[in-house]
Formats: sequence, structure tokens, C-alpha cells
Amino acid sequence: MRTVYVNGDYLPENEARISIFDRGFLMADGVYEVTSVLDGKLIDFDGHAVRLQRSLDELEMASPVSKDELLAIHRELIARNGIDQGMVYLQITRGAPADRDFAYPDPDETTPTLVLFTQNKPGLADSPVAQKGLSVISIDDIRWGRRDIKTVQLLYPSMGKMLAKKAGADDAWMVQDGYVTEGTSNNAYIVKDGKIITRERSQDILHGITRAAVLRFAQEAQMVVEERNFTIDEAKAADEAFVTSASTFVMPVVEIDGTKLGDGTPGRVASRLREIYLEESRKAAI
Repeated sequence: MRTVYVNGDYLPENEARISIFDRGFLMADGVYEVTSVLDGKLIDFDGHAVRLQRSLDELEMASPVSKDELLAIHRELIARNGIDQGMVYLQITRGAPADRDFAYPDPDETTPTLVLFTQNKPGLADSPVAQKGLSVISIDDIRWGRRDIKTVQLLYPSMGKMLAKKAGADDAWMVQDGYVTEGTSNNAYIVKDGKIITRERSQDILHGITRAAVLRFAQEAQMVVEERNFTIDEAKAADEAFVTSASTFVMPVVEIDGTKLGDGTPGRVASRLREIYLEESRKAAI
């Protein structure tokens, strides 16, 4: 049985408990991070820790542990659960006050809730989907305006995944004011004439940790990167496309709203970037 972490304790998953008054449960008043594990080591932990602190700061929420303590918890869970390839999910909420209230509780009286658990994903780095590529549909982006904060309010992205499933696709790209923002759980890119195009960082998208690494590796490999808005029509006319996230790394996109890109197979740029990302990330894993 999986061992999880709840507020200082390592417990069997069926013994883990959270108060019904926890604001993460009642208000989606919490943030999260997902860090991938390859060969039993954490991928880009520092990047996730920095983004976590930024999310907490934006919501005026305290962290119950230090970065070093967080790293130790991650490693302990990986060891206890024997994770070679998989993920560690981390969530911090504003905690559980004595009763439900829209107003934030006094931080001196209500301690934040900290939960972590692992997900075992053998073969994560060798996903067969990467050889086939994803199909995506476009949907309106009706989320709140602070997508740069990695909160646990994921209802609309979940709805987007289901809309894609009903349409026979793998995922959805969200569109705001005519331009693609991002995927339901990833950053979106197109490639045209060898140039990688992706939306610039702002409050409209999550500042992906994998995104930052992939763009850095692309530039080091002498690839041209242009950070700007692009439309779905522009995406359909692209030579190739891909998405990035901590759990999928670099994943090619081969079809958008029923239109196949190129010959309908993963493109050269996306495939090469996936190779580079996995190679370099494994070298730097801790």
C-alpha cells in the first residue's frame, strides 16, 4: 500500500485524513506542484520549489516547511514507495479553521495543510504516446485571470479534458481573444519553418518549469524561439506542434481540430527536444 505524507506524518494512504473544514476542500484555497521522478531522482526540483513559493506569496499564504524539509519529504516518499519513474504530488492549502468562512483565517491560529503523495508510472520516459503524438481540439478559455498561480482550482481544465475525450481527441488547447493560451495541463507550442513559437509569460498562462528548461535547451541547440501569441488557424498551418509539462516532458501534437500537421506524425523539432530534455534532465536530477 502506498505511503503518503500529511502534516508531518507518513501514513498508509487509507489512513490519511483531512478536516472537512480545510479551505482547499471548501474554497480551492490552495496551491500544488508535481515533480517528475526518473531513475529514482527528482527532475528540476529547484524550479518547482521556486514556483511553489511564488504561488504561496501571491496568495499571501505561508509554507509550513522549508525548501530543504520539502526536499527531504520528497526523497523519503520516493524511497518508501520504491518509485523509479513517476511523480510526486505536493499540495499546500490555507488550512482548516474552526468553521467555514470566506475571510482568510488568522495565520497565527490556523496552520497550513501540507499533503504529498507519489504516483508510480513505469515507462514514463518511454511513453508510446510520444511516438504517435497527440490530437487536440480548441475550446474557449474561461478560467480566472491568474493562471500564473498554480492553484488547485482545476475544474475547467478537467472539463476541457472531458470535452476532448468526447470529441475523440487527447487534449484541448484553450483560446482567449482569438489566441491560444495553453493546454489544459501543459504549455502549447507550434513550429513553422524551423522556428519554435509559444505564448510569452504573463498572468494568462502558467509559467511552466518544463517550459523554461525546454526553451533554454532549444536556444542552446541553436534553435530559434519566438515568444508571441498565435491563433488556432496559424497552428493548423504549422509544420508541427507540441506541448510541455512536468508529467509528459515534451509531447508532439499531430492534429488540431481535425487538421493533421505535416504528415500526421511527430515532427523533427519536437522529437529532438524530447530527447535533449530527457538526457539533460536526467544528468541534473537530484
